[in-house]
Amino acid sequence: MDPLRDDDPRIVGAYTLVCRLGAGGMGQVYLGESPAGLLVAVKVIKPSVLDEDSRARFLLEVDSLKTVYGPFIASFVAADAGAELPWLAVEFVHGPDLFAHVTEHGPLPLAEAASLGALLAEGLGTVHEAGLLHRDLKPQNVLLAPSGPKVIDFGLAVLAERRSTLTATGVVVGSVLCMPPEQARGEHHLERPADVYALGAVLLYAVTGHYPYAGPNWQAVALKIENPAVPPDLSDVPPQLKPLLTRMLALDVADRPKLPEVIEQLVCVMADQGLTAVQAKRRLTARAPGVALPEAPPPPAYVEAAESRPGYTPTLADVAAQEVDEVLPGPRVSSSSGDGLPHVESGPADETVPSDEPGSSASVPPGVRLSAPLRIAEDLRVAYASDARF
Repeated sequence: MDPLRDDDPRIVGAYTLVCRLGAGGMGQVYLGESPAGLLVAVKVIKPSVLDEDSRARFLLEVDSLKTVYGPFIASFVAADAGAELPWLAVEFVHGPDLFAHVTEHGPLPLAEAASLGALLAEGLGTVHEAGLLHRDLKPQNVLLAPSGPKVIDFGLAVLAERRSTLTATGVVVGSVLCMPPEQARGEHHLERPADVYALGAVLLYAVTGHYPYAGPNWQAVALKIENPAVPPDLSDVPPQLKPLLTRMLALDVADRPKLPEVIEQLVCVMADQGLTAVQAKRRLTARAPGVALPEAPPPPAYVEAAESRPGYTPTLADVAAQEVDEVLPGPRVSSSSGDGLPHVESGPADETVPSDEPGSSASVPPGVRLSAPLRIAEDLRVAYASDARF
């Protein structure tokens, strides 16, 4: 997280921007705060990415994003494709991304990596059931939250591909390390196995800290991805995961497993480690501690109003009623009658209740004048309490 810069907007839509969360080929991402205090991640799209036609397509993408749901999906909140700076707001996930976590702490242990892969597979299954693809799954788009991993940035890769090709700069180039061969060849009509390949690349990175292919530039990496003679780099992969990753990273889409099979095999890996899926997930989430978040400064008018308010001190004395007690007679209640019932006596309403008076409550400060209703209620409480057996 970085502070806002001088040229950053302070308000986007209904959200007050707090700080920078990151940047990508599509634009800048900010932490935003709604008027009611809801935290969201606000991605402000670069004007160069959208023209008038693509703004309309962006609106259609936003409509499709509303159908994506699930516990491992950062949910859609709001968007405005017609704004001068188009923007998209999604649920803010309190945790680091997988790339940052592996860079700082090293690869995940086998059980935690298997749990991560299985949970992400379930999340992608929800996306596929909605008739959508992610198309840009990578470690930077996987956030490690205390409740489990969350996937972000649905639909934005589709938008970028409509305006770009593999030879252009931007999101497509930045995601080439996890790109399936069919996408590297420039095909735009992708199927579910494309996400399975990308999930395999993410899982490989999680457990080893490297990608299937490497090279001095993105062109070299893309050529390796689509070359049948160059297999993916599976060095340092635990033997329990190597058969599954080999199939997930297969060149031919027909050779890749479907997501339910991926989940089943990863659960077996967890079981071989002596863990249930729930136990492995707990180990994974324990690696995602919360981080301190900055807060947006409150509006000056709100601060002034708060400082001008008088303090409130609870009391038994009814101050408003005291103003009229001078002319109102009021009854007194005691427990002195022989029938066991409270006895009402007449008395001046402005009489004070000394602390040593028989039947008085120690909760009433000496010299405090109670209004008639409060005095009656207090004496009733004392009378009944004196005869209670509990």
